Formats: sequence, structure tokens, C-alpha cells
Amino acid sequence: MGVKLGTEEIRFIGLFESLTGATVMDCILEDDKGRVVFVVKEGEVGLAVGKNGANIQRVRDLIGKSVEVIEYSDDPTSFVKNILRPARVRSAHVSQRKGNKNVVMLDVPKKDRGLAIGKDGRNIGRAKYLMKRHHNIDDVMMI
Repeated sequence: MGVKLGTEEIRFIGLFESLTGATVMDCILEDDKGRVVFVVKEGEVGLAVGKNGANIQRVRDLIGKSVEVIEYSDDPTSFVKNILRPARVRSAHVSQRKGNKNVVMLDVPKKDRGLAIGKDGRNIGRAKYLMKRHHNIDDVMMI
């Protein structure tokens, strides 16, 4: 499944990669929240963030928006856990529902549910969007 990017996303990816040295696999602009989310290649999140968050701070200063970094994974259960960090996810598994819909079922401790869902469902919404975009998962649900 290919990821389609607009000109602004491509511009931000070029800037991010040149400042951090990390490989960006996806970029999402959340204009209504003043944020840019970068999905970086597995194992490169430390490179992207930099020592004491220096790289993120430089990118944030240059683009004038909040910056978030998520580590990609070929494994959908690992990827969804990365998306929802820092919320703890005890377990995740992919199942198929009626109509051949792929769903990720998450076991999240009660005290971390609010963090996983986010304000106005922002975090779980982003998880659903990224899982569809990268792993053809139709929904993300908590049990």
C-alpha cells in the first residue's frame, strides 16, 4: 500500500531528514492542532530525536509547529504500540471481523486508557489512520 504525500509534507520530510539524519517513512500534517507527525524508519527514533531532544527542537523552531516522532515497524502490533506511546499496551493482536475487516485489539491498563485515547480521541484516531495507511488495518479497538 503506497503512501501519498503532498508538497508541504515532502518539504517537511526533506528538512527533517537533513537536520536529523533519520529516514522518514511518512509525514502527517495536523494543521488544526499545529503539529507535524513524522514516522521514522525502525531503529532511528534516537537519531531523529537527538541528544536531549536537540534535533526535535531545531525542527520545531524552523517549521513553527509541534513535532512528534513515531518509530515504524513492519509488525502491526509493534507499530500500534509505538503510535500510542507513552501509554502502556499490555498486548495487541490482529483479528478479522465480519466483512473481512482487519482490526487490532489492544489490552490497555485502565489507568492508561485516557492517555491512549487522547483528548477528543486524537491519539486513537491517529493510530487508526496510520494503521490503515501502513498495514491495511481498518480499526483499532480497546478491550
